[in-house]
Amino acid sequence: MRYPDPANDFTIASFNVKNLIGPDQEYYRFESYTPEEYAWKEDWLADQLLTMNADIVGFQEIFDRASLSAVVRETNERGAAANADVIPSRDKRYHRKAIFKKLKYEGYDSNSIFFAPNVFNGEPGNRRPGLAMLSRFGFDDEPQIVQELPVPLTIDFPHIGGGEAGQYTLTKLSRPVIKARIPVNGQVITVFNCHLKSKLGEFIRPEGAPFAPEANLLNYDPVGRALGELRSMLRRTAEAAVLREMIVAELKADHPVFVLGDMNDGDHAVSSAVITGERPFKNYAWMRRHDAERRNDRYTDEENIQITEAIESVRLTSAEKLFVRKSLRDMVYTSAFGGVFESIDQILMSRHFNPDNPNAIGGMEYFSVFNDHLTDGSHAEAPYNKLASDHGQIMAHMRLKHRV
Repeated sequence: MRYPDPANDFTIASFNVKNLIGPDQEYYRFESYTPEEYAWKEDWLADQLLTMNADIVGFQEIFDRASLSAVVRETNERGAAANADVIPSRDKRYHRKAIFKKLKYEGYDSNSIFFAPNVFNGEPGNRRPGLAMLSRFGFDDEPQIVQELPVPLTIDFPHIGGGEAGQYTLTKLSRPVIKARIPVNGQVITVFNCHLKSKLGEFIRPEGAPFAPEANLLNYDPVGRALGELRSMLRRTAEAAVLREMIVAELKADHPVFVLGDMNDGDHAVSSAVITGERPFKNYAWMRRHDAERRNDRYTDEENIQITEAIESVRLTSAEKLFVRKSLRDMVYTSAFGGVFESIDQILMSRHFNPDNPNAIGGMEYFSVFNDHLTDGSHAEAPYNKLASDHGQIMAHMRLKHRV
């Protein structure tokens, strides 16, 4: 019997911190932290990060690197103190037992943080959050930031029945995407961290006006509000398409891929579906051919295999859905939005880690969600909602296979 090798285990997590910025800095209009509030938030974040003890973390809603660095330093200090309390010294005959290896906290060094600022970041009161990535393994090379698109994404719309119906062009993402190559126990994996456009509606402010008419809820405009939601959904889905193109390029190079982040689409999961890729049909031999000339012109059994493989080779799998299938849990809530608990945070992985793939290089052993009692106002410890996160933190426990 071969026992699992701890050297082949790693954990990867997504953490939306909810507006991390230093004290006395107005990030959104009239929103800032007092020194006392910031100290509470830093304390809470360090406690969560220590509890997670993840090897790789993708953070969302980071306004500056310094505030995250302070959280990581505090986490390291608490981890060192915990080690001093629970890890026996080398003169103890039981110090080599595996249980103590599992309890030991491994600190993050100064090169383990990568921060991606937002190109739309403005003056106080009009700040825009970026992203960050934390890796105990470091980075194989300098991570890439994608927000300003070198080639704009143009989506053409046809009229039903023929003719052009206009187009939508995306030149910049609302928030950056981080693409990092991370060496994990002899295997380099590509990790994307993203935070897609929020679910808040996009309204057009007339020139010279102090605000968009639809923002005035005392003069409620249901049609205008619906159009604002449509703009938001279109931008978010277009951003998902940009990310999907980057993912597919990595998968075609046979690079193992993880996608972390807040995809902001728990109700309909449109952007998640774009990022994940098309779900294959059960049997394409039942489907009429695209070039059919007769009623029974269908794909062959061989073509069914070809099509299915082409789709599966670039498809991602949700860590949460793998866990639900494995454990029979019915739902994992990670965010509170408008009083509704939902899963808008995701960890997606390529088929390199899918248990249905006989050539997988590893797999997920477990899936954890922290901060289940989300801060919708019922969090007993938070004096205000803004201090703790309104998201749960999700983490996949991964194991690489032994190499022969």
